[in-house]
Amino acid sequence: RKALQQASKAKYFCKAHAKVLRRVILGLLGVAYLCYFIAACYLNFQRALALVVMTAVVAFFVCWDIFKKHCGAKVLLLLHPIGKCFQKSWQWLKWLLWVALLAGLIVWLALDTGRNPEQLISLGGFCFLVLFLFACSKHHGAVSWRAVFWGLGMEFLLGLFILRTTPGTQAFQWLGDQIQYFLGYTTAGSSFVFGNTLIKEVFAFQTLPIIVFFSCVMSILYYLGVMQWLILKISWLLQVSMGTTATETLSVAGNIFVGQTEAPLLIRPYLADMTLSEIHAVMTGGFSTIAGSVMGAYISFGIDAASLIAASVMAAPCALAMAKLVYPEVEESKFKGKASIRLSSGEERNILEAASNGAAASVGLVANIAANLIAFLAVLEFINATLRWFGEMVDIEGLTFQVICSYVLMPVAFLMGADWADSPLVAELLGIKIFLNEFVAYQQLATYKKNRLMGLEEWDGNRKQWISERAESITTFALCGFANLSSIGITLGGLASMVPQRKGDLASVVLRALLTGICVSMLNACLAGLLHVPTEVGDCAMFFSTTNFSLTSYTTYTCCKQLFASSVLQNGTLSFTGSWAEQAESVLWLTECCGHYNHTSCAG
Repeated sequence: RKALQQASKAKYFCKAHAKVLRRVILGLLGVAYLCYFIAACYLNFQRALALVVMTAVVAFFVCWDIFKKHCGAKVLLLLHPIGKCFQKSWQWLKWLLWVALLAGLIVWLALDTGRNPEQLISLGGFCFLVLFLFACSKHHGAVSWRAVFWGLGMEFLLGLFILRTTPGTQAFQWLGDQIQYFLGYTTAGSSFVFGNTLIKEVFAFQTLPIIVFFSCVMSILYYLGVMQWLILKISWLLQVSMGTTATETLSVAGNIFVGQTEAPLLIRPYLADMTLSEIHAVMTGGFSTIAGSVMGAYISFGIDAASLIAASVMAAPCALAMAKLVYPEVEESKFKGKASIRLSSGEERNILEAASNGAAASVGLVANIAANLIAFLAVLEFINATLRWFGEMVDIEGLTFQVICSYVLMPVAFLMGADWADSPLVAELLGIKIFLNEFVAYQQLATYKKNRLMGLEEWDGNRKQWISERAESITTFALCGFANLSSIGITLGGLASMVPQRKGDLASVVLRALLTGICVSMLNACLAGLLHVPTEVGDCAMFFSTTNFSLTSYTTYTCCKQLFASSVLQNGTLSFTGSWAEQAESVLWLTECCGHYNHTSCAG
């Protein structure tokens, strides 16, 4: 009885002083982290750079929330006269700002594309796709150009930061590397369950366990509130700049991390009251991006992690902008002017339950992917066999679904910025992505990438074995989205289960959303083509002097091509031009190159 009394007193004390105790615990944790942070920076600042950046970002948002809570109203009151004065001048300031931005963009494009004129094709493709979507608009006169231009502007700035600036490139490359290391921990679980042989040789045991692991981690992050915090910050930025409503913006921001049926769960209580334009935006966000779980699978194929992350982030503002271009708002939204909405943190009672639920929830997704792959690949082979049979009736050899796609979508691939020689293969992958799914397309792209990195000959007879690095980058962005015919059923089924009374409304906008989602991925690809920087090969003579010719690589192939181009065979005498003429071992290197690749110089 005395023990129970003591426990009751302790419980009462904790409840009475809960706020103070919470502050004390948080203060102690803060001091402990500060000591750890200082020690990490002192021991090796370069090693702790990632920790510094993450700490700075979190500290900024924490300080901003504290400032807004305690001083926000006072600051707004002080700035009110300035804001009033600014509003009076906004009409002419707005036009001045747009003219300055347009002039700056034109000057930058003129200077940048002067070195690589092929970038202008990607720019032309970008403009064509925007005009095409405007032509498909439901209400041309009601388009919110603020949302369109801000969305495209944010997409361009994100692309410029990620693909062109050193900090952006390094940051996303680092993030991609960390995700690859992180996904590598899946091996610990899958090798224990399936054994090392299966996870090395069988696709299902090699790739699909990554989805289970990623889903488990995402569930833990949701339980801790990390994902909700991150999604709210991104959606606030999009909402403030583009003038969209809180519900549609939140769903599109959520699509950066989760799938097309999971993101609408964030706004489930509000779906019944959303306008058709808002529902269209929610669907477009789902079609334009991929889920974090399947992104892990694509990374395991060998697809560049930094490009996949960049494509998902860039797709969010573009999807929202294009959704408002294709289906502008003509109704009065109940959520207009609403600053934010509440997000639930899940029903799990502890972190272990969250991890278990996340892993269990992924089983359906894994089974769905496996079943779809079996079905789609089998159907594709059947279609190809049927087409070959029909083709042979009229003496057309090798007629397949991929061949048809390569001809039909070839102009689109070229407009995105792929070289004409690479366009048939890029078009083939686009067709697979749209009519089957992006999983199969990424598998094929990974094969092309592997062939290039292995240094195989570009052409094997009439068959191209790989595509250029630029075309690879463009295709990675173009395939990054769930916009395919099979996703229509997934989207309608997922949303209809949440709001069954709006099945008719959902069905009426889904095809427009699918078309918009396809074009958003292509717009991202055009931007990737516009901003792509070719990789420098370096000093080939230095490379040859240190390389082992028993194995080939893309650098070996490129340098051998340079050596072939500089070789001159006249009257049985072999000579070299340029810097190769100064190299004493050029003939030896040419012999080694001829052992792997065919060229007229090898005949002598």
